[in-house]
Amino acid sequence: MKVTQEKLPASQIGLEIEITPEITKQTYEQVIKNLASTANIPGFRKGKVPRPILLQRLGTTRIKAAALEELIQDGIEQAVKQEAIPAIGQPQLRSSFEDLIKNYEPGKPLTISAAVDVEPEVNLLQYTDLQAKAEEVKYEPERVDATLDKERQELATLIPVEGRAAQIGDIAVVDFKGSFARGEGEDETAELEPIPGAEATDFQVELQEDKFIPGFISGIVGMNPEETREIAAQFPDPYANEDLAGKAATFTVTLKELKEKELPEVNDDFAQEISDFETLEELRASLVEQYQKEADDKTKTNKQEALLTELLKHVEVDLPATMIEQEVDAMLTQTAMRLSQQGLDVRKLFTTDIIPQLRERSRTEAIERIKRSLSLREVAKRESIEVTPEEIAARVTELLEQYPEEQDVDEDRLRSIVENELLTEKTIDWLLEHSSVELVPEGSLNPIEEIEATESDADADAPQTEEETIEASTEVTEG
Repeated sequence: MKVTQEKLPASQIGLEIEITPEITKQTYEQVIKNLASTANIPGFRKGKVPRPILLQRLGTTRIKAAALEELIQDGIEQAVKQEAIPAIGQPQLRSSFEDLIKNYEPGKPLTISAAVDVEPEVNLLQYTDLQAKAEEVKYEPERVDATLDKERQELATLIPVEGRAAQIGDIAVVDFKGSFARGEGEDETAELEPIPGAEATDFQVELQEDKFIPGFISGIVGMNPEETREIAAQFPDPYANEDLAGKAATFTVTLKELKEKELPEVNDDFAQEISDFETLEELRASLVEQYQKEADDKTKTNKQEALLTELLKHVEVDLPATMIEQEVDAMLTQTAMRLSQQGLDVRKLFTTDIIPQLRERSRTEAIERIKRSLSLREVAKRESIEVTPEEIAARVTELLEQYPEEQDVDEDRLRSIVENELLTEKTIDWLLEHSSVELVPEGSLNPIEEIEATESDADADAPQTEEETIEASTEVTEG
């Protein structure tokens, strides 16, 4: 078989495949033989239909088409194998099928044009001495007191209040019924339209403004037990229920009971109740260490992200469509798994109408993730950065010991994931050692929306958590 290769855009290899006259005739004759044994033609038994009758009834075009399908599939497969092309995805026919039928004559050579996607070449123009800026996340000591205060609130004892009106911080037990407020010019004597679902009895609410829609809490403040009051409130826009977003409402509220919180004292007994520590000092020290580590980890992630963003400015790579589509598939699968773990019905969320939109929205991030991954792999290749079998075995053992309840772990897949993660860690650390990342104050670089996008991108190349690694290694066995 004669095969001519041609380099095409988007990391494709074009193939001109010349199929020999012997093969074109042999395939055609075999198709006729197969059709003769299966065709149902009145007046003839199966396998006994004369060739002229068969050709007349079925038509030469149909027979050629059937033969061509086999010639195309076998021809491309053999060409890829013969030329030792590391193809990814399914080959694509570049020739027009209609033209092939017109040009196909059994016993004469046939030329087929096809294309296959291959791994892209990565051209790193620069990957050392990179300059970048990253936001430094600093430890906030006040988080410790905030955490302890939250635990105090959880352990608070509710004490009945007598002799005063409701105030911020109280716990109120109320009956309420909501209606849409009257618009301008509406009849003042007309009955208000009830809001569906906006009614409750013995409803307990903490009197903090963020606990209900605007206006509701402030309207209760100052009420006395057994008092009923009409309270004006406003549904925010946007709101979870779009039908209520931005609508004005009136609530008829009866205050039935009023309580206040009695908070526990922050001491060693308190520490023992909310943790495994014996003293408050030990608990505080643990929280300081935890929040300091969180700040350091976020700073490190910011440095990695800044460096990878800078690295991509110096990368040239022409991605094949197959690789992009595979990455989009992986992203949507990961999203579906997370939603399923949250108890959501994925089939209702991933409908046939929504999936194409999700795929299109995911393409940009998929391309970014692939470029990062390929760039890191190329750096590791050039600098001979490797992961030893001992390092992989140690991490795998650690994960399996941490999550002994996971019974369906595919250990081969787990080792592969761990190897990739460790190599990514080593490569990023190498890049950090051979580049300069300046730390700047938190919030000084990106607007909020860019920070959120950055976190999403960073997750693509950042090492997975232990839980994510174990979950990924069970996908095959569970599927």
